[in-house]
Amino acid sequence: MELMQRFLSLYDYIRPVLDVAILAFLLYKAYDLLVKTQAVQLIKGAGILALVYGIALFFKLATLQWLLTTLAPGLFIAIAIVFQPELRKIIIRLGQGDLFRPDHKPHIGQLEAVITAAEILSQQKRGMLVVFPGRINVKNIIDTGTRINAEISSSLIVAVFEFDGPLHDGAMVIQGGRIAAAGCFLPLSEQQDIRKSFGTRHRASLGMTEQSDAVVLVVSEETGAISLAYDAKLYYDLSSLEVSRKLKELLDRGTRRGAAQKELSLETASLNEDKNVFAEP
Repeated sequence: MELMQRFLSLYDYIRPVLDVAILAFLLYKAYDLLVKTQAVQLIKGAGILALVYGIALFFKLATLQWLLTTLAPGLFIAIAIVFQPELRKIIIRLGQGDLFRPDHKPHIGQLEAVITAAEILSQQKRGMLVVFPGRINVKNIIDTGTRINAEISSSLIVAVFEFDGPLHDGAMVIQGGRIAAAGCFLPLSEQQDIRKSFGTRHRASLGMTEQSDAVVLVVSEETGAISLAYDAKLYYDLSSLEVSRKLKELLDRGTRRGAAQKELSLETASLNEDKNVFAEP
């Protein structure tokens, strides 16, 4: 009993620290999740409406209060419709339960091997589709292909995609710094305004990024163009240098993810004049 009383007495001192630490961790994970799904825009919009409503209450603006109260149910429905893709991503990530897993990204040498393979296949105009998963579990995608579990090498990647073998038309998944599987089937994009010039590989890359936080590297079989897909957007016909830089930024998880997304958007906007960039409206 005395030991239990000492433990309870000690716990009274630890409990506030533990309480704050758990709350801080959950808030960080919630912020990280919102940033990755672009649902932060939804939070900003809701914050602006709450601010306007607070001003209306403070200054007793009856008409504005009545208008906001009347429109509130309709606004919630509109938000659910407009941000349906982002809300779906949040629910999928919560359901997968993979938010608390540590990330395992390929190191620089392995990324360079993938980019070298992309350059070789681009020159030969052979299609290529490589998926770099994020935190969302892609086991269901890996199970559709052939498990390889091999070290990353440009020669192996070229061998898979260079000839019309059984794994040529599918996607390769690189996970945990290794080639997990090849010949995998990806979901096709649900977007209705995709350019008709985009083939199945580009539609599959968009579909994968619509349903997960993966980054997908694509080489067009028709034009040899190298592209990156991320967050339901396709950055088409990039140079090897651009692909290398952006892949490193996008796969660098943690506190730099938000900065990488912002820089990627700014860089892509500067390329709009001379590059074909497809993105969600």
